[in-house]
Amino acid sequence: MAKIPNPWEDNDNTPWHDTPPQKPQPKIKKFTPKKGDDFNFPWQLGVLALFLLWMATGFYQVQPNEQGVVLRFGAYVDTTDAGLHYHLPYPIENVVKVNTTQERSITLGVSENYGSKNSFTESHMLTGDENIVDINLTIVWRIDNAKDYLFNMQSPDQTIKVAAQSVLREIVGQSEMMPIISGDRGKVEDETKDELQKVLNEFGSGVKVVRVKLQKADPPKQVVDAFNEVQRAKADMERFKNEAEAYRNEILPKAKGEAAQRLQNAEAYKQGVVNKAKGDAERFVSVYNAYKQGKDVTIKRLYLETMENVLANSNKVILDPAAKGSNVVPYLPLEGLQQTPSSKKIEK
Repeated sequence: MAKIPNPWEDNDNTPWHDTPPQKPQPKIKKFTPKKGDDFNFPWQLGVLALFLLWMATGFYQVQPNEQGVVLRFGAYVDTTDAGLHYHLPYPIENVVKVNTTQERSITLGVSENYGSKNSFTESHMLTGDENIVDINLTIVWRIDNAKDYLFNMQSPDQTIKVAAQSVLREIVGQSEMMPIISGDRGKVEDETKDELQKVLNEFGSGVKVVRVKLQKADPPKQVVDAFNEVQRAKADMERFKNEAEAYRNEILPKAKGEAAQRLQNAEAYKQGVVNKAKGDAERFVSVYNAYKQGKDVTIKRLYLETMENVLANSNKVILDPAAKGSNVVPYLPLEGLQQTPSSKKIEK
């Protein structure tokens, strides 16, 4: 069998013996322009320009109210704050900008088909004293951590809503109906906010609960009339109680004041009587001592004082016995004779 000649072997019988094989040139020279050849140069500049333009697409700007989440082939790489940053061009890396200051809200107890079975179940909750209360609650939240928000929750709105329903039902179930309806709503709002934030933190949601507002807390429509009657009766009871309390506050101080005044008057009267008695006793003792020292003088002085007291209020005329011989007309009380018996009785 004849041997097939190898064209690359040194064989004098081959037609390639006269033409030695040339050393292969690097392929990159194909892209190098030759002297006097300007045909491929603009194409190469265009490729270079496109490459630079593609690389420049990696620059991105993050606003002060945003966080940038850098993804490499869909996997988390880094979180960037406000400012100018760079990432590898798409499709190697891309960035998702998340607004962290925008406030979002979710309302419980209100649906588009109000009155449906779902709406009734969502807004009506059982209290700790086995009553039903109709509650509408608004939850305002914002994104606090962009990475956790994007990767740890598939449906953030639905997750927050379900968690809020669970927390609110637990708090309402531990409370009585009247404090929730009559005005203790701040306590329910604060407890709901704190407990909901704890649950969302356990989920790693990256969500910050800003505030919770209890829009409505009423009894169900089916019993609202009866409930209003009960409330009116309780309001009347409180009104009567307040009026009685006001009357008591008005009467008791007055009675206490009168009692204190009477006690003071009695005490003053007692002191006056005692002091007078003491004074009379001391006076009697002093008179007795004076009587023992001078009986005649004391007897005369007592006589004169007694007559002074007896004659102090009587009409009297004093005639000097030494003036018998003088022209003294006997005194006749004509004024007494002119008075009628009836007038005397009236004067008496």
